[in-house]
Amino acid sequence: MYKLWDILNQAKQLKWVDLSHSLNNDSPYWSGIPDGSVELAKTVFDWGNPMLECLIQTFKFPGQFGTHIDFPGHFAKDGVLSEAFDVKDGVYPLCVIDLTDKVAKDPCYVVTVQDIKDYEKAYGEIPDGAFVALRTDWYKNWPDMDALSGIAEDGSENFPGWSMEALQYIYEERNAAANGHETLDTDASAEAAKAEDLACERYVLEKGKLQIEVLCNLDQVPPAGAVLFAAWPHIEGATGLPVRVWAICEE
Repeated sequence: MYKLWDILNQAKQLKWVDLSHSLNNDSPYWSGIPDGSVELAKTVFDWGNPMLECLIQTFKFPGQFGTHIDFPGHFAKDGVLSEAFDVKDGVYPLCVIDLTDKVAKDPCYVVTVQDIKDYEKAYGEIPDGAFVALRTDWYKNWPDMDALSGIAEDGSENFPGWSMEALQYIYEERNAAANGHETLDTDASAEAAKAEDLACERYVLEKGKLQIEVLCNLDQVPPAGAVLFAAWPHIEGATGLPVRVWAICEE
């Protein structure tokens, strides 16, 4: 009788995959964020209070905590912040570039334009407004911060990620809307060391695009054909926020 209800009933028959990590007080976050910045589910109004029988908690966390979305103002001084994005900006066709074989051989692997062209040869062009994610299976290192950072014996960081050329391709040749990855940073560690900056992340955000970091379970969705949904608190002035991300796909 109602078209949208019928569509919802159909969608519930599909496969739903959570792409975000669960969080608690022991979840890792970037070392540059001061200690004490995370305090989740602190009870401030407990059972037995004569005013009202209920439980109320407070939540303290950095914007860049766990699986999170970054808004342009995170790296672009004049970039827009969270309030510039509507609910329609949280739904995308999902393209997943599988780099797992290459990362297994080289944990510092940097995605290339050829990798993306090979993907397009197999699955078709990245559509306008797509969310392009790198699958590396790096999420399996969560919640070990040293493993997520790829800390070697010499103290260096070693992890895979984006190259500037690959990002320029998806945004300037294909007009993607956002990108994502399972690692803590956009830039592969080798690229960050070479630039002495997170130049790839800076490029994305200065273009006014969005990105979601520290994704998980990309191995449970197909390379093409899924739809990604992202939802975050409606907080004004945020440079980033923890985000609940999920994908709907065919079995």
